[in-house]
Amino acid sequence: MLSIVVLGAAAGGGVPQWNCGCANCVAARNGGPALPATQASIAISADGGNWFLINASPDLRQQINTTPALHPAPGNRRNTPIAGVILTNGEVDAIAGLLSLREGSPFSLYAHGQVLDILADNSIFNVLDPALVPRVAVEPGVTFEPLLPDGAASGLEITPFLTPGKPALFLESEREAADGDTLGLVIRDHRDGQSLVFLAACGEVTPEIAARLAGAPLLFFDGTLWRDDEMIALGLGRKTGRHMGHIAMEAAIPALDGLGIGRKYFLHINNSNPALRPDSPERARTEQQGWRIPADGMEITL
Repeated sequence: MLSIVVLGAAAGGGVPQWNCGCANCVAARNGGPALPATQASIAISADGGNWFLINASPDLRQQINTTPALHPAPGNRRNTPIAGVILTNGEVDAIAGLLSLREGSPFSLYAHGQVLDILADNSIFNVLDPALVPRVAVEPGVTFEPLLPDGAASGLEITPFLTPGKPALFLESEREAADGDTLGLVIRDHRDGQSLVFLAACGEVTPEIAARLAGAPLLFFDGTLWRDDEMIALGLGRKTGRHMGHIAMEAAIPALDGLGIGRKYFLHINNSNPALRPDSPERARTEQQGWRIPADGMEITL
């Protein structure tokens, strides 16, 4: 049985974003109950006791504190049910939370080799003692089983796959825009075969991506922007969604239609996205097509 907790549903900056006065952020500050959200991450478990984080957002400390399943067990002054972290890219909003896990508890860190290189090149991540936090490179197309800190099996099987993306924002000047290290993940409980696909950053639905997602019982998919020029139209930025490595929701919905996907959730939703508002026509269209916008703390069982 797969257990999933949505730790955060928002894109980088969260909702409200600290320096943003867009309509969604203003409403979130004024008590709009459906709008506040922390930065995107989920936790997964095959046994309900040992958990793996998919990405470590800058909001991780807050997310752990509001998620009872991730709290230390009673009777031991220092312990954690967090057994590992799997990174899907090297963006700040996927790796900064690692710094909140520096207090000496063992866990394993899994990532594309290029992402591990980013961590190695930034000495601040040396606060994670390699004797306690081994860094394990994963390869696209090669299934692996993340292990518990004592080396025991976790019951999970994870197959990473490359997805159209881009380098981390802070590396764009150093690497070609096409040189991405963004991964999607097929996550499976090897005991009962239940599975989900996590793909929170995707620049295009290629035939290969469509084939990966076809028939998925549960999908978390990139919901950063509603329309490609959203940031430009709202005066919030100068880049299109495609330039940032994200397909727009209005393009993704028809591209993923007819693939036999079960439950469908958009994740990594930017504060500018009108689909965040429950009363918006964009939300209505999203839900009419069978998609949902998850809330922080949502629990799902497969």
